[in-house]
Amino acid sequence: MYRLSGISFWRVLTPLVFLVFLSPVVIVLFSLFGEYSENWNHLYNFVLIDYITNSLILVTGVSLITLFIGTGTAWLITNFNFHGKRFFEWALILPLAIPPYILAYTFTGLFDSYGTLNNLSRDLFQLGDGVNIFPNVRNIYGAVVVFSFTLYPYVYLVSRSAFINQSRSMLESGRMLGLSQFGIFYKLSLPLIRPAMIGGVMLVVMETLSDFGAVEHFAVQTFTTGIFRTWYGMGDLNTAMQLASMLLIFVGVFLFIERKSRKQAAFTTNASNFRPIQIDQLSGVYSVLAFIACLMPILIGFLLPISELLVWAINYNLSFFNEKFIKTAMNTVYLSIAAAILCSTLALLINFSIRLNKSRFLNILNSFLSIGYAVPGLILAVGIVQLMTFLDRSLFLSSNFILTGSLIGLILAYIIKSYALSNSTFESGMENISPRIDDSARVLKSTGWNLLGRIHFPLLKTSFLTSILLVTSEVVKELPATLILRPFNFDTLAVSTYIYAAEERMFEAAAPSIAIIIVGLIPIIILTKMIRSSRLGDNLGQ
Repeated sequence: MYRLSGISFWRVLTPLVFLVFLSPVVIVLFSLFGEYSENWNHLYNFVLIDYITNSLILVTGVSLITLFIGTGTAWLITNFNFHGKRFFEWALILPLAIPPYILAYTFTGLFDSYGTLNNLSRDLFQLGDGVNIFPNVRNIYGAVVVFSFTLYPYVYLVSRSAFINQSRSMLESGRMLGLSQFGIFYKLSLPLIRPAMIGGVMLVVMETLSDFGAVEHFAVQTFTTGIFRTWYGMGDLNTAMQLASMLLIFVGVFLFIERKSRKQAAFTTNASNFRPIQIDQLSGVYSVLAFIACLMPILIGFLLPISELLVWAINYNLSFFNEKFIKTAMNTVYLSIAAAILCSTLALLINFSIRLNKSRFLNILNSFLSIGYAVPGLILAVGIVQLMTFLDRSLFLSSNFILTGSLIGLILAYIIKSYALSNSTFESGMENISPRIDDSARVLKSTGWNLLGRIHFPLLKTSFLTSILLVTSEVVKELPATLILRPFNFDTLAVSTYIYAAEERMFEAAAPSIAIIIVGLIPIIILTKMIRSSRLGDNLGQ
């Protein structure tokens, strides 16, 4: 076993990574115990209540709508056959490829007073110049709609999986009690998938609270916009950290509620009595209604914004393919691939060390590492800036910043934020490797790096590639952390999209937006294959 100064590398790796991942969050939280400036007093007296109120409205509205769309479509797809079902079962996750801030930009282009749809409706119905059929979306309610139609797939995916795993015996009991199909759904199926729904909604809540681009574009005051404006507008980093601490506490409260709710709503199914659910055939008006119900989320969350982006690109005469765009795209490619390889390698090493040492303690630490996904990118950025500044002053004893403002801090933020994706991939891959292989290798005196390189890594190549693809797509879309941590004059596709949209240069924002969506389709393709493989459960029920 490889050793560093007499200490096993495989035993210290996970604790060291845990300390590095934890440091930015701890730094942010410690700001609560520091001094409070006049800027804080101003925020506390005048706008803090708006941050809290708007955040609660966003979270509540988005949670309810995503629950309705996600569970409703999942129930239809799982329990019924109707025209277009095989297409909808995977197409319903397409909106995940579009980040909320891009959907916000396209919604503005579609629904503004002189947006595409209002202009078309005035021409079609010969309405007056000031008449708008579609309402203004640049407000908190427009933000609720944007988040709902791009994030509902989180609820759809987990709900669909939970519906598939329900036993026909349980549902037939409901029919014997005289319940209608809707009654079975409302009184039996829905309560039983509650833990899964809560998990999906929590992902939605995390994404909503961490967003910056969409709420900033719609001029909605939330914690993320407040943090950014306090730092860059007022030049007050300490107050920005205190706001970030409040947001972090906000997130922690939701995570605590989620864990408690899951425990209280835990249900189990006896595997010996499990029978796949029966698939009912819909016909006539019911088939049409099911078709429309599944089509609308895809239309609003994917097809309309994609169409608008293509129109912008064409109107710009496709002249976006210039030196600046190529440079920005290459920056994004290099950065995302580097972060993806480092994150995937780290997850591989940590999961292997846990397997090698068979340590419950290391496993617990690894679980905490995945919480980074729930920490908003803006909070990570604030903490990492402070961490890099501290290291510069401690290690280099110079007034010049070496680590601060470099790509090191940005890549670290990406790794912390995306580690959960890599970790889940390798955990699944490790479960498929028999412990007997490890035992056989030990008999042959193959341990540590030799065991990893010769046995485990060849068996985990698919997991490694999947992890790289997932992290790459996540990094490409990340906006808040990139805005703060990127080096001077270093733009990515997400940053370029934000800058163009902030300046109302929508035609120019089309190209980087389309590029981001294309990369975002990578995990969609992976999830599509997973959904197709799960179709066996549907077929067994027919």
